[in-house]
Amino acid sequence: MRNKSILIEATQIQRAVTLINLGARLQVLESETDLSYERLLRLYKEVAGKSPSKGQLPFSTDWFMTWQPNIHATLFLNIHEYLNKVAEIEEIDAVIKAYQLYREQTRAQGLEELLSVTRAWRLVKFVDTGMLTLTKCSKCAGKFVTHPHEIAKHYVCGLCRPPARAGKGKLAGGIRMH
Repeated sequence: MRNKSILIEATQIQRAVTLINLGARLQVLESETDLSYERLLRLYKEVAGKSPSKGQLPFSTDWFMTWQPNIHATLFLNIHEYLNKVAEIEEIDAVIKAYQLYREQTRAQGLEELLSVTRAWRLVKFVDTGMLTLTKCSKCAGKFVTHPHEIAKHYVCGLCRPPARAGKGKLAGGIRMH
């Protein structure tokens, strides 16, 4: 039996508590900590006051390509990329901090948070495996979440060229097109 560091375990518990408070699914906690499933389950119930959601994690990259989710995913991923450049922190801590900053920005703008922490975590995994990337818009020069095979030279983002029905619905997602 190997000796576990109490400090490392405490850090992992605190990380799990933070993720639970942000709404992360149990599979994210299992992937990002060395804590046993049973401990995570007990911790989840204690922190959230309920059992964790069941079912598969979202796996399709398609969700990130639709107009509003793409804008939210882009905001999160640009924050995440910036944090990775300027701070020496572990990957999951970069995801947590970027997600907290994403929430802060959406709330400050009065927008609905379309991106859950679990989807944000999955987005980073998709980028790490090359399934998604950031591509520069040829009009505004912003970097947006795209499939890696997007033709970068002629790419135009959803803010510069919104879909025809953008902002017309009752719940327009808070994107104000003036």
